[in-house]
Amino acid sequence: MAEGDPGTDQRQNEEIEAMAAIYGDEWCVVDDCAKIFCIRVNDTAKNPKWTLCLQVLLPNEYPSTAPPIYQLNAPWLRGQERMDLSNSLEEIYIQNIGESILYLWVEKVREFLIQKSQMAEPEPETTKKTEEEDVECEEDLALACDSESPVKALETDISENKTETEELPPIDHGIPITDRRSTFQAHLAPVVCLQQVKMVLSKLYENKKIANATHNIYAYRIYCEDKQTFLQDCEDDGETAAGGRLLHLMEILNVRNVLVIVSRWYGGILIGPDRFKHINNCARNILLEKNYITLPEESSKAVGKNKKVKKDKKRSEH
Repeated sequence: MAEGDPGTDQRQNEEIEAMAAIYGDEWCVVDDCAKIFCIRVNDTAKNPKWTLCLQVLLPNEYPSTAPPIYQLNAPWLRGQERMDLSNSLEEIYIQNIGESILYLWVEKVREFLIQKSQMAEPEPETTKKTEEEDVECEEDLALACDSESPVKALETDISENKTETEELPPIDHGIPITDRRSTFQAHLAPVVCLQQVKMVLSKLYENKKIANATHNIYAYRIYCEDKQTFLQDCEDDGETAAGGRLLHLMEILNVRNVLVIVSRWYGGILIGPDRFKHINNCARNILLEKNYITLPEESSKAVGKNKKVKKDKKRSEH
């Protein structure tokens, strides 16, 4: 594979790591060097009726000026159905040129499968297939998300942007992940202004264990209703590029008005790129636990409920 632009490579690697954190075992690395990946998409997480494999190749120009090259693999997907789904994916790319779109593509495929599962159709014939081995080959890429210290970095902005909302939000703590004597734990708080971000960080640092962590990586996203834009930032706290990767995950999941901090206590054994996987997984788990994101089966129930409402409405009209 020809060498691409460093900025594009970095965006691709951040998106790959985020997708692996979001989808876990469903995400499969086919060829890491050629940047070919496959994700198995189901209509529901439990007892799926319809399954489709979306294979993508990320060209050097993606996401700046070119879309991923994709292939839809399902023995039952033919004709008009295949064409309709392909058109939907291409429409998503056109609407988001220059942006990372793999998450949007996967969820569009899932939405397609959920709608199909609501229809009275026979289930497809299934044949056993060998799964690709998940090979991780992550790079430690630097990202411009530096600052002096986790709390001091916000001082200047907060003094200029004080709001009336100064109540300390509730802080939740996630289940720790331990790997080779390194421990990772996420903390989460709902925030609507920079003052609250600073208050949460200060409160966490009152805990000696958290204050003594090797790294306290954080990222926040606050939606500004008046400007209809996001106020967001991140902090590596010495773990190069970790804050940016965490923020990228939150962008892909489209969460808002939330601060996520991941503490890492280093145990003396280097664990390489796995540290980024654990940081993202900790963050995703606590966002899921606190209902900032939903599981696929919940989306399925919502679609089913909407369809039932529409059917009942039609019956009442007749």
